[in-house]
Amino acid sequence: MASLTRRVALKFIGLGTAFFGLSSKVKAQFVMKIELPEQTVDRWAMTNDRVWLGEQFWANPMEDWKIVDGAAECQSLGPNRNIQLVTHELVDGQKPFEMSVHVRQVEVKGKAAGVGFRLGVQSDIQEYRSNCFSGAGLNAGIEGGQLILAGKRKEFAGKFGDKPFALRIVSQPAGKVSSLTLQVLDDQGHLIDWITQTVNAEKLLGNVALVNNFTPAKRRNQNQNATGKASRYRFKNWSVTGDAFAVREERKFGPILWSMYSLSDSRSDEGFVLKMTALTGPLGAADNQSVELLAYQNGTWKPLGDAQLDTDAWTATFRIPNWDEKTATKYKLIYHEKLKDGSQHESSWSGTIKENPTGRPLKFGALTCQNDYAFPYEPVAKNVLALDPDLLYFSGDQIYESHGGYGIIRDPADRAILNYLRKFYQFGWSFREAMRDRPTLCIPDDHDVFQGNIWGEAGAKMKDLAAGASSKGGYREPARMVNAVHKTCVSHHPDAYDPTPVKQDISVYYGDMVYGDVSFAVIADRQWKSGPEHVDTASGRADHVPDQDFDTSVLDKPGLVLLGERQEEFLRHWVEDWRGHSMKVLLSQTVFAGVATHHGNYNGYLKADLDSGGWPQTPRNRAIDIIRNSNALHINGDQHLTTLCQYGVEEQRDSNWSFCPPAIAVGYPRWWRPDELNMPHENRPQHDLPNTGEYLEGLGNKVYVYAVGNPIVASQGTRYEKAHQKGSGFGVVTIDTKAKTYHIESFRFLIDPTDGKNDNQFSGWPVTIHQAENSGENQLR
Repeated sequence: MASLTRRVALKFIGLGTAFFGLSSKVKAQFVMKIELPEQTVDRWAMTNDRVWLGEQFWANPMEDWKIVDGAAECQSLGPNRNIQLVTHELVDGQKPFEMSVHVRQVEVKGKAAGVGFRLGVQSDIQEYRSNCFSGAGLNAGIEGGQLILAGKRKEFAGKFGDKPFALRIVSQPAGKVSSLTLQVLDDQGHLIDWITQTVNAEKLLGNVALVNNFTPAKRRNQNQNATGKASRYRFKNWSVTGDAFAVREERKFGPILWSMYSLSDSRSDEGFVLKMTALTGPLGAADNQSVELLAYQNGTWKPLGDAQLDTDAWTATFRIPNWDEKTATKYKLIYHEKLKDGSQHESSWSGTIKENPTGRPLKFGALTCQNDYAFPYEPVAKNVLALDPDLLYFSGDQIYESHGGYGIIRDPADRAILNYLRKFYQFGWSFREAMRDRPTLCIPDDHDVFQGNIWGEAGAKMKDLAAGASSKGGYREPARMVNAVHKTCVSHHPDAYDPTPVKQDISVYYGDMVYGDVSFAVIADRQWKSGPEHVDTASGRADHVPDQDFDTSVLDKPGLVLLGERQEEFLRHWVEDWRGHSMKVLLSQTVFAGVATHHGNYNGYLKADLDSGGWPQTPRNRAIDIIRNSNALHINGDQHLTTLCQYGVEEQRDSNWSFCPPAIAVGYPRWWRPDELNMPHENRPQHDLPNTGEYLEGLGNKVYVYAVGNPIVASQGTRYEKAHQKGSGFGVVTIDTKAKTYHIESFRFLIDPTDGKNDNQFSGWPVTIHQAENSGENQLR
């Protein structure tokens, strides 16, 4: 048999129709061996068994893939499992390229559902991360006994069963079109069969991927294949070459995916304490289980120690007391990956620990709720960097259950954790550049633990799981999964005020961070909250009151809980403790008032939503009575609707102000439209904007609404245009400890905040509030 070099093989393919038009009998005389490239984009042959495939790849979904015995093996029979190559983008279809991969079938049920490549994977915004979740593209491979290539099919002349084989695709451009040839080779490299197809060169642009089961999948349930075709394959030695590709090594994602840190005045002999968490992908038992931290001090990189990885959350956390807070310091996190041959592959993630911003205004970035239809939220991520805040706050819903498609895995705990981590990694992939160089506070909320709403009941286990996870008290997910969520979000926070776990040994995280002459109190306003089954809303859903005539005062029953005794005790201490700072901010998940009249769709009226911080009413009022003397601004999230309001307890405007920034990407919309409902109000602000003034909201709580950013009903457009229409964006609060003011800005999604345009912000912003106004000494009218 003739052995061809790669160059000769390319020339052979270039013969095109002259050869491929020959009869099968004549073709059989041309049996040849093709040498595939030795250089590959993967290290799977040298990688220990594990879930995470490597820094060059995004696996869909991550939990359905593993490296097994030197190959990336699909673990699911479900449709459209694929591996996206994020470091290589096909940018010019009028230039040549070649890909090859070795394949072996592991399992098949019914007929084989396909294996091979996908080319031209594009999203509406044609961005490499967003492309990873697009089902579009041109398939090339074997499916059900046929060769397929960009819509063309032919019967496959070979049959491999569980024997290894190779797939190779070559592009020969000719002007605005490209001639593609897909070859199938046996494990010795002998050509078995091929298929050719001519395509428009532009259709090749975008990501490339390996695919296990070409069958399209539905967004909400991608774990079932109803076509009678299901199969699993393993892949190795993936080669990608050619001038058509742009290779961008900076797009690698891992092994250290990103980091988050906090820096806080401990007000003790430990001085300022730095806490930093490095997050890696899920590694294997034979992999290195630690991360190293170094700081650039006195002209050299100084080792600060190693931290062990938590093998549920895949986090490594460092705690370093007596940090020099007066000096900006570069840091570097290093992971030494152990390979199967005994060698190591070193990778790093670096950034800067900023100096404590004392003696000047502190700029605070307020972000919340990111629905992945707008992933990777690049307008917000870029604008945050452009405005360069000193500190970031993510108030929850870093993920939604639908993130990335492929359904939700609730049990068992280990699978649920992997399902969560894959979704959570989209958050880090979007905002890691902002988080690397500034302190970040990041708290979990309901969707982060796979619940539509969460009523934590002090860590109780949810009863009657079949009733759903939105209107029942307690935690739906296994405690092990909830704790992993907490570790990914808050393990880098300053030490908790009282770390004693709640029921089921679920961790807590409430406490404060003193930074830039400001104390930021972090509380969990859902972890102790009572479930709605304790009351009767007289509706089909325990937490919603749709009846405008319903007397919501009956929902304020004795014994109901909002923050819980432990957090109330902490807040009483925090209100009195002014060491190391002169201004305060309260951070939690949601607003302590029901500032939304419509939910879900434009006509979806609700008088009251018990998920808001306005219920239960008596504990709500008690919480505000506690924090009033702190003169703290309350910054929260969750509602998706940006609002600026002031709480009232005994009388209107006697307590703290609340700022809820817009969601990063609004999914479930809300509106505050009391005017069209003829809700009574008094003392509309001087700006005379609609839907503002003093109200008794649906639960009967006193609230003064100064500004609200109602969305419009989204029309067609790109994901970013849709997010803008739905009222998405982010907030910035500048805290001036000399002037004793909070300057509050609420930015829209698709804008340039540096160009000075008035409509960059929602109507009613920006606003400046004085510190004393948070205890009712009002100046703003």
